[in-house]
Amino acid sequence: MDFATNFQLLVSGLAMGSIYALVALGFVLINNAAGVVNFAQGEFVMLPAFIAAVLLNHFHVGFLPAYLVTLIAIGLFGIIFQRVAYYPLRDRGWLPVVISTIGVSIFMKNGAQLVFGTEPINPIRPVPASPIMIGEVAIDPQFVLILSVTLVCLIFQYVFFEKTTLGRKLQATAQDKEMSRLLGIRISLMIVITFVYSSILGGIAGILVGPIFYVTKDMGGTLGLKAFCSAIVGGFGSVPGAILGGFLLGLIEQYSAYYISSAYRDGFAFIILILVLLIRPMGFFGEKVSEKA
Repeated sequence: MDFATNFQLLVSGLAMGSIYALVALGFVLINNAAGVVNFAQGEFVMLPAFIAAVLLNHFHVGFLPAYLVTLIAIGLFGIIFQRVAYYPLRDRGWLPVVISTIGVSIFMKNGAQLVFGTEPINPIRPVPASPIMIGEVAIDPQFVLILSVTLVCLIFQYVFFEKTTLGRKLQATAQDKEMSRLLGIRISLMIVITFVYSSILGGIAGILVGPIFYVTKDMGGTLGLKAFCSAIVGGFGSVPGAILGGFLLGLIEQYSAYYISSAYRDGFAFIILILVLLIRPMGFFGEKVSEKA
């Protein structure tokens, strides 16, 4: 076997898996906090990718200010999204909220087309385009950046949720809302923070993946579906499962596309999803749920 090729596939698979993991975390955190699935999470990747690309390409803003403005904007949009798509329907069950998120997803996609146009945008790269050569192995610097930023995000998430008071309150809210309310935790505020945090995770994913692919209004749909598959494969509701599910899906996708067929690249995620649902419906890190007759 060609070591150089396989190592390149490993790096690219982990890089794409990192993107899926960040978006899957958004799905899981909102589901744990609010008890709903946000099917607009993919558009929270697409929108910041457009914002960053326009700031960099057309307004020639520096990388750090452009990315900072993008993340602040998508965080604020997360608050608006929570107030529009979730808050008015929070007491009517999960289905109306899911339908609401789908509606907002369509609105965001059409709005992006109206504001940014139909032409794909290729954002300016924050790192050189020339590959990093390690012997015969050629690695895209953007992949290295993706892996590095994802590692920092995962470390931050661990420290934030495990070592800070706010993080523990968010965990308590996700585990038992009624008990958390009795303990004096403002549940509504915790849910708002979760939406903002999930939006920023999607924004980071959009900023990182934008220079690899052309930014289009449809990119969020594909990434969102694959991230949703990652969350289910890992065990929906499990944070470690979302992360490992993303990495697993990214690796399988890259190796299968190279060794089997690149024409079915996007289909491998759903094949893996079907297999996991058949073999282990609760996912690798999910818990079995028994129902009383």
